[in-house]
Amino acid sequence: MSINSKNPKNFSRLENILIIGNGGRENSLAWVIQKNVLVKKVYLIPGNGGSERINKCERINIDINNKDQLVEKLDLLKVDLIVIGPEIPLANGLADFLRQKNFKVFGPGKDGAKLEYSKSWAKEFMQGANIPTAKFWKVNSLEKAKKVILSSSIPLVVKADGLASGKGVFIPDTKDECLKAAELIFNGKFGKSGNVVVLEEKIQGPEVSVFALCDGKKYILLPTAQDHKRLNDNDKGPNTGGMGAYSPAPLLTEDHIDTIVKEIIEPTINELNKKNIDYRGVIYFGLMITKSGPKVIEYNCRFGDPECQTIMPLLDQNFVSLLEKCSMGKLTGEEKIDIPDKVSGCVIATSKGYPQEYATGFPIKIGKIDSTDCQIFDSGTCFNENGELLTDGGRVLSIVCQDKNFDLVFDKAYKNLNKINFDGIYFRNDIGHQVRKSFSKGK
Repeated sequence: MSINSKNPKNFSRLENILIIGNGGRENSLAWVIQKNVLVKKVYLIPGNGGSERINKCERINIDINNKDQLVEKLDLLKVDLIVIGPEIPLANGLADFLRQKNFKVFGPGKDGAKLEYSKSWAKEFMQGANIPTAKFWKVNSLEKAKKVILSSSIPLVVKADGLASGKGVFIPDTKDECLKAAELIFNGKFGKSGNVVVLEEKIQGPEVSVFALCDGKKYILLPTAQDHKRLNDNDKGPNTGGMGAYSPAPLLTEDHIDTIVKEIIEPTINELNKKNIDYRGVIYFGLMITKSGPKVIEYNCRFGDPECQTIMPLLDQNFVSLLEKCSMGKLTGEEKIDIPDKVSGCVIATSKGYPQEYATGFPIKIGKIDSTDCQIFDSGTCFNENGELLTDGGRVLSIVCQDKNFDLVFDKAYKNLNKINFDGIYFRNDIGHQVRKSFSKGK
């Protein structure tokens, strides 16, 4: 329902929630939002084959780019809060448009989304705010890239400037590989996203993910997480959108968190305010814990995937109320997130060939799994005419489990994953290797 800002009665209504997106991230958001007793319906545009397995959920078949039809539908459904999941509609300014139509929206405007859709802008943003990050060079031609790469004493990280679905980052071991990566990007591998390339010094250390729900001025931290970007075991192979994750990340001490808050999170929000960017959504901080302290690798303007699937089961029914407060600029600074005495882990099953070329349309068979503290969040699935669940993406689904320690979590996750099958199913066998005691003993 369109919001009349002069009518405060609308501010407390949370009956009908809309989530925009079609991945595992959006399904996990729907799963935790439906827990709230005030919520009667969770709509997903467009959702996927697993969306309607979630309580209170319904998929809506509508083109979000048809703005008039979208607003008409949202009014008809009396939507009280809109949560925008993916980066592309945020980068295209959908949150701005819907706010102009007086809807409550969780998700930054186009100006805030630039933290993700332009890596060079984000690096210059960090530089201006003295936020710790790797040294970088912004280049707009292959010739300039070659000059920087060949003059460097070490191989550099090569990044497409724009959105590339998590696949636009190359971490070469040699200068020759750097040159090939730059050539690939400038030759159109990622379309217009590769018109500019960012070259970065390679920094060392474990990577972690930190999420802050922001209302424009204030923020609240979610549980931390660690993602596994590489395709294959032992962190080998090409970068992907993510092959698995766990939460919280034990390597982050309270001292680390204090440093991250003081040197990264608060300076980021302060710099956004200096630029008159009213950021109402989640800020994802992709960090590397180096010997000299935490440094920002990248920002995302949305929940990470699969970190989101991993974190959501640790949250309670009040989560959707926090999203609403952020959408209205109404965080008090006193909010607390009560985390259960459990940890969570996620393993992604992909189609054969991902993240390159892959085939879809294969039937998915799900056997009897242990559903105690375990969720299946579909990422790339659909139904055929006979109601049969089929693969419909590179990352097909995630198994997420919770328990009192990571050994129990991943034992259960892999046991359940072995009861799921489709032609060409692939997954890493070592997700959580950093925190699995039994895994390290078995090496």
